[in-house]
Amino acid sequence: MEDYISMGNNFLSLIKTRRSVRAYKSEPVPSEALDAVLEAGTYAPTGGGHQSPTIIAITDPKYRQEIAKLNAEVMGSNADPYYGAPAVVLVLADGSASTFVEDGSCVLENMMLAAHALGLGTVWVHREREIFDSEKGKALLREWKLPETLRGVGAIALGYPAQETGQPAARKQNYIVRI
Repeated sequence: MEDYISMGNNFLSLIKTRRSVRAYKSEPVPSEALDAVLEAGTYAPTGGGHQSPTIIAITDPKYRQEIAKLNAEVMGSNADPYYGAPAVVLVLADGSASTFVEDGSCVLENMMLAAHALGLGTVWVHREREIFDSEKGKALLREWKLPETLRGVGAIALGYPAQETGQPAARKQNYIVRI
């Protein structure tokens, strides 16, 4: 039982210490670490166990730049929405699944926690829905030989943090209500 308590405490500590990272080193993510993060995403719960999400890992500079440009266009900006991270992991899901947003969200959270456990930083980035609902996004899906029925859920910027992360904000009053 002691091992389970220790493991549980380690996991809770991992959750409590993960922070969003908004500045990354240019150093690439080692393939073994990237594989582990991606695999963690595949073990996320999904509605009915249907595994509606598709995980797309982008490390190729051409596609990394293209996806950043498309995301920035949605924002009306020219800034890098992925904060210079060397890898971007997109999570899309079958839009016909009634739980596609929830499924993809669980995948993203699993990958963020796995990355933190490996000493990598992440931040959840939005606007993938707008990207992949657009004609430019559909063209990318065709280029990648993926179904155009995929809808964007979100993405994570992934890499080594360029600076220390701060302390968490205090938890709000009445966050938990017991009835």
